[in-house]
Order: sequence, then C-alpha cells, then structure tokens
Amino acid sequence: MRYTNLARFGLGLVGLAVVAIGAALLAKTAAAEDAGDVAQEARKNFEPLPEHPAEKPASPDQVSLGRMLFFDPRISDDGTGSCVRCHQPALYGADALPKSLGLHDKRLARNAPTVLNMPLQFKVHWDGLFDTVEAQATKALLGAGFGNADHAAAVVRLKAIPGYARLFSKAFPGEADPITAENWGRAIGAYERTLVTPSRFDEFLRGKKEALSQTEQNGLRTFMDRGCIQCHSGVGIGGDAFEKFGVVEDYWQQTHSQEIDKGRFNITKANDDLYVFKVPTLRNVAMTPPYFHDGSVNSLADAVKIMGKVQLGTDLSPQEVDGIVAFLRALTGELPEEFAKAPLLPAAGFGAGAANAADDR
Repeated sequence: MRYTNLARFGLGLVGLAVVAIGAALLAKTAAAEDAGDVAQEARKNFEPLPEHPAEKPASPDQVSLGRMLFFDPRISDDGTGSCVRCHQPALYGADALPKSLGLHDKRLARNAPTVLNMPLQFKVHWDGLFDTVEAQATKALLGAGFGNADHAAAVVRLKAIPGYARLFSKAFPGEADPITAENWGRAIGAYERTLVTPSRFDEFLRGKKEALSQTEQNGLRTFMDRGCIQCHSGVGIGGDAFEKFGVVEDYWQQTHSQEIDKGRFNITKANDDLYVFKVPTLRNVAMTPPYFHDGSVNSLADAVKIMGKVQLGTDLSPQEVDGIVAFLRALTGELPEEFAKAPLLPAAGFGAGAANAADDR
C-alpha cells in the first residue's frame, strides 16, 4: 500500500509539473501574441528612424566643417559661447538647466531642447520660430548665446582663424568668398542632420519583438491606450505639431511654474496660439531633464503624471506611470560618435581680428 501511495504521489507531481509547464507555455504564447499585437499597433502610430535622415543633400566636407563650428566658442562676442554650450554631448544634446545661460551668464527665456534628432522635427524652438536648423543656426550668431552685434562681426571672427579659409573653400567650392553667415548656417545644419540616435524601439518597430522587455511593451500599450499618441507619434514621437500646453487645466497649476509663458502667441499674437508650444520629441527624453519649456519639473515620472492631468484629464495610476516611464527609457539611443567626441579645431587665439571688426565692415 505504501508503494502504491508513493507511486500515486509521484504521478501527482508529474501531473502538476505538466500542468505548470503547460501554463508557462500558454503564458509565453499569450505574451508573444500580445507582443505581436502591441508591435502591430505601434507601427500604425510610429515610424523607425530612417537610415538616411538628411533631407538636404550635404557633402562630407560641409558636415565636417559644421561639426567644428558647432564646438567652436571663438565666434562669440566673449569667446565662451558656442552651440555645444547649450547642447552638450554628455547631457544628450541638452544642458540640464531649467533655462539656459547665454553670454555673461544671462538667463535665457526657455529650456534648451536636445539637438539630437532635431532635423526630423517640423519646426525649430519651442514656439516654432524657425522653419529649419539652418535658419536657426544663422540667427543664433546674433542671439544671447553668441552675442554678435551683426553677422559681419561674426564673419570677421571666422576669418580671423586662418584654418577656416581652406575648410570653407572645400565645403563650398566655387564661391569667391565662402565664409559667410549663410554658409555658417548651412554647415551647422549639415552636421546637425547627422545627429540621429536609433534606439531599441526602432528595432522593435522593425520586427525584433524581444528588443523591448515585457514591462516596456506594457508601458507602450498604456502610452497608446491612454491617448499619449494623440500628440507623440511619428518618427520623432513628437516634434511634428503645435499643441496647447494645458488642454484640460492651466499647465502652471501642476508645474508650479514661476513665470507663465504664452508660447507661440508671443510670435503670432493670435488668441488660438495662447499657451501653444511645439510638441517635443520624446526620443532620449529620459536623458534630458528637467522637463517642459521652462524646465519646471525634474522627474520624468512627475512629468508623465502632469501630462496625464493637464492634457488628457486623467489621473494615471502609479503602475501606469511606471510602465510609461519604462517605455520612455527604451527610447534612449546611442550617441553618434562624431557628437560624443569633440573635434580638433583650427588653431588661433580668440579675438585675433574682432577688434578690427568695425573697420572691416
């Protein structure tokens, strides 16, 4: 009898094991099917980064020159300002400040958005002031970040660095005087258009389901189901539209912003543009705090909760917030090598020709 009971016990264990294995297989199958459904739904709303994202044809010489100019502080009024001052590689193309600092530590009006993947967006700046990165770069020479009195002053600074004459001639062959503010913008734009950061999410969109963990896929599902894709979709996961910040309630009630920014209204003076901003891209968002146009929120989880309240009129649960944040972290891509490492610049001291700028105009 004892052996019979042991045998039955053994068979019972085998049965339980079979049931457990079967349940695990069913769960794995269900998870795989759900991953397929999530991926299929995601491909309806998002696009992977293009392998050749540059919309404007640019030569390697223009890109190389633009990279140098991006990192060079000597074209600014006091020799300290440059594109990289507000768009640092170590901080994923941002500067980690609520509002950026210009020359002489002057506080700028808004938070510096990341320069990564910027050319994929339909406008430049929070209020869409510029249509292209080239236009923005050209105008930046006169802004608080560079402080030049006019473009002629900037050109004098460029020409005072001997090595740039040859580099501009190679980048813009056939031009009698290639060192111009316009060509500065063209070179900067050529370089910035190479600063794209493919992530695991792009692999997922291209069919590699295991590129995202189950937690990240669940967060993606929540992101889509809760309506975040109404604004954050496409190849940039944002960056392709203007939207009011504070659809359901005033944004500053949740962000506790010290100043109320009227957004695009400051440009157009149209009532429909009051508190309207360009929807930011969410690529690399986990690496670029603080958040929103005024850098008023430090935590990504808090930013997600605030967006749920002021844009969607919903209180996201802690589990939903954690899931969405997990998904957003999967949007972090690899820094381009030509951005992660600063280039060597043509040798010259600052101000070699700036003092004579007035005489050369």
